[in-house]
Amino acid sequence: MKSGMFSIRSSNVTMRLSQLFCTTYREDPAEAQTVSHKLLLKAGMIRPLGAGIYTYLPLALRSIHKIMQIIREEMNHIGGQEILMPVLNPAELWIETGRYHNVGNELVRFTDRAKRPMVLAMTHEEVVTDLARREIKSHRQLPFMTYQIQTKIRDEPRSRGGLLRVREFHMKDAYSFHANYDDLDRYYPMVFDAYLKIFRRCGLEPMAVEADTGMMGGSGSHEFMCLVDSGEDTLVTCDKCSYAANSENASIQMPAFDSDPEEYPVEEVATPEKESIQDVADFLDVPTSKTIKAVFYNANGELVFVIIRGDFEVNEVKLANYLKVPDLIPADTELLHKHGIVTGYASAMNLPDTVRIVADRSVEWGNNFVAGANKAGYHIKNFNLSALDKKPDLVDISIARTGDGCPRCENGRLSLRRGIELGHIFKLGTKYTDAMKVDYLDEDGNRNRVIMGCYGIGVGRLLSSVIEVHHDDHGIIWPASVAPFDVHLVSLDAGSGELRAEIEGLYGQLQAAGLDVLFDDRDETPGVKFNDADLIGLPLRVTMSKRSLKKGGVELKLRASKNVEIAPLHQSVGFIKAILQATNLV
Repeated sequence: MKSGMFSIRSSNVTMRLSQLFCTTYREDPAEAQTVSHKLLLKAGMIRPLGAGIYTYLPLALRSIHKIMQIIREEMNHIGGQEILMPVLNPAELWIETGRYHNVGNELVRFTDRAKRPMVLAMTHEEVVTDLARREIKSHRQLPFMTYQIQTKIRDEPRSRGGLLRVREFHMKDAYSFHANYDDLDRYYPMVFDAYLKIFRRCGLEPMAVEADTGMMGGSGSHEFMCLVDSGEDTLVTCDKCSYAANSENASIQMPAFDSDPEEYPVEEVATPEKESIQDVADFLDVPTSKTIKAVFYNANGELVFVIIRGDFEVNEVKLANYLKVPDLIPADTELLHKHGIVTGYASAMNLPDTVRIVADRSVEWGNNFVAGANKAGYHIKNFNLSALDKKPDLVDISIARTGDGCPRCENGRLSLRRGIELGHIFKLGTKYTDAMKVDYLDEDGNRNRVIMGCYGIGVGRLLSSVIEVHHDDHGIIWPASVAPFDVHLVSLDAGSGELRAEIEGLYGQLQAAGLDVLFDDRDETPGVKFNDADLIGLPLRVTMSKRSLKKGGVELKLRASKNVEIAPLHQSVGFIKAILQATNLV
């Protein structure tokens, strides 16, 4: 259901709702997957153009601009200099760093009319590094940090959650350049603290977690997460210490495991039609921790046989990083049969040299496991790594679970929580300056490699995260720092000339006082107007009606409160400013 369609007339600090380009909805949109997605659509703030592609309407764009201003202020405070780099990039830069071929289909590649290969930038490391090698000559130019707020293009195959995972988005990305690692280590905490300030100024309390560097590379990174059930990331935290990590990067302290006093000879046993770990464990009356799970991947054409304890799961991000491949594809039956592997009963013993074996370290915490016999209907008892002719790579590639031991403290236990990534910072080191040969001359005239850091914030997902945290059953509850307007002015019974003159006068006074005002001057019922006010969620609602004037003035109601206060009409501007200031809203 729609409450009305409006055309636009804008000013710097005021807007009549009758003229605002916005349509609000009464019913939840069927396509909405998260609270923020639902409310952004219902409140007339965004509209979809295609999968993962959105238009920002005036209300949302006002909030976006406020978020951008907060980001700019904090980046400038730590010495950032704003630039703007092209979205359209020559592919040769990405070829130079290797990412043209290593990044998957998320990178949009095409040829221009001159048949030159091009890409649409999903990030700007290549461009900024090329810029740096053209500009940096001497140690006297270091350190410095540049940043931009720019459109990015990522051909995301799983767009979801409105602005949380999209194909076109706005991002603040910053890049710092240093003469040595000590200077990067000095600057990195400054960015860390600036990020905390940005998110807190937007009304969020982020959790900083250790993170996987992914395709960005580098020696270390942190993600700043907003803890909400709708989050697409899983965070691992300790109940005893400060350990926190993205599940893609989290480690665990392996549980104590009672090994047998010695390794026994291999014994083949019949396990008819028992292919799953649980079925085999039940059939042979052993715990799943005494079994070996076989998982197969196609890594750039190479068959990778992963063995892991049966009570664990493979962390594919860790595995892909170890193998240095952008994507892992589950191996199909044809590839397995080509290498002589019997599905459901696979064994790591007697494999051809063409198969690479990677073992999770969980297999070290035990012995005499049950594993496949590579023979249909059979498993083997007493499988041990020592029995393998071909020694596997031993790597931490398991997924952390609730209740696992903390890798950092002695008695801590891990728990899993959901979150949205707000921002990500990296110590890139020389990954890009090595590839693109960016050097500077030191005091003695010696040539040295430039060191880099990289720092990103997704602006649209930050907007959505604010709504995920600040809402109720009726709509958005904007933190004042990023609200589209300060005041939602509602006019009821304004048909009479005297009342209309009073409300128009108040509208002008609020504007003159420097407040951002959204004025609902529409010819609608009180129910429609109040519902829209709650849905849009501005910090303070000011209502003038015959009823309020009989009570002595205008009604003042904070969006986050149920209480209504009456302010004398001719002192109302002072009351409004005092309320906003008392609640740190202006």
